[in-house]
Formats: sequence, structure tokens, C-alpha cells
Amino acid sequence: MKKYFVGIALTAVLAFTGGSYAHCEVPCGIYHDKTRFDMLMEDIDTMEKAVFQITELSEKNDPLSKNQLVRWVITKEKHAEKFQHVIWQYFLTQRVKPVKPEDEQNYYIYLKKVELLHKLSFFAMKVKQTVDPKYPKKLRKLLKEFENLYFGKKEKEHLEKHHDHHH
Repeated sequence: MKKYFVGIALTAVLAFTGGSYAHCEVPCGIYHDKTRFDMLMEDIDTMEKAVFQITELSEKNDPLSKNQLVRWVITKEKHAEKFQHVIWQYFLTQRVKPVKPEDEQNYYIYLKKVELLHKLSFFAMKVKQTVDPKYPKKLRKLLKEFENLYFGKKEKEHLEKHHDHHH
């Protein structure tokens, strides 16, 4: 009976986390914050290109164009979902840790981070619902704002210097 419930619980966890996107949620030290930001920016770039392609292809009526249109819609959906998953599963669940209200300075920063993560998730949903190019642009702006707040000015400058050195 215990094996049955363990199996159900494992299945539920895999279904909830999306299986292949799951992060171990233990302090493994494998995942890097800067890499997550780069991945999110790639998702935004893909969503933005998909919006452009969908708009362009919707003017055409040939079967190949219709096929490509559907593929771009699917691509837009997948990247918006991937984006939301990283926002929720990586940053909100694991990286932005609760702060006590008594710690006023850090509490304000914490609340601002949570607010930005919520906005990022919300506007990723808007990308899924529409083909308005303002939403990927809004995501890009909000992600930069979150990244600057997340790393802080000093660490951000160090990362940019280090990142530029290797590329």
C-alpha cells in the first residue's frame, strides 16, 4: 500500500513540475543564476520572433504558411510556459527567500522582487493570449529590472565584466 501512495505522489510531483524542467530543489550548486537570466532572455527573444512570424504568416493562405503559423503559435506557447516555469520554480520557489517585515530594508527589496516576478509571470501569460509585440518588450524591460535588483549593482557589474571576458 505504501508503494502505491509513493508512486502516486511521485507521479503527481512529476506532472506538476513538468518532468524535464524539474529542478532538484536541494542545495546542489549546479544551477547558476546568470544562466537562468540568459535562458529567460532567449525565451523572450523567441516569443518576440514568434509574434512577428505569426503576424506575418497570418496574411497568407497557402498550406505551408498555415502550417508554419501553427508551429510559431506552439513555439510561442512553449517558450512562455518555460519562462513562467523558471520564474516560479527557480526564482520564486528557491531563490527569493522570505524576509521578516522587521528587516525593513531587505523586506522592501523582497517585496519588490516578488512583485516583479508576478509581473513577469503575468506578462508571459499575455504573450500566450495575444500577438501584441508590446508584451515581449515589457518582459524584456521587467526582466532587466529584476536582474538588476536580484544581483545588485556591484555584483551585476562584476558578472558583466566576467561574462564579457569569456565571450
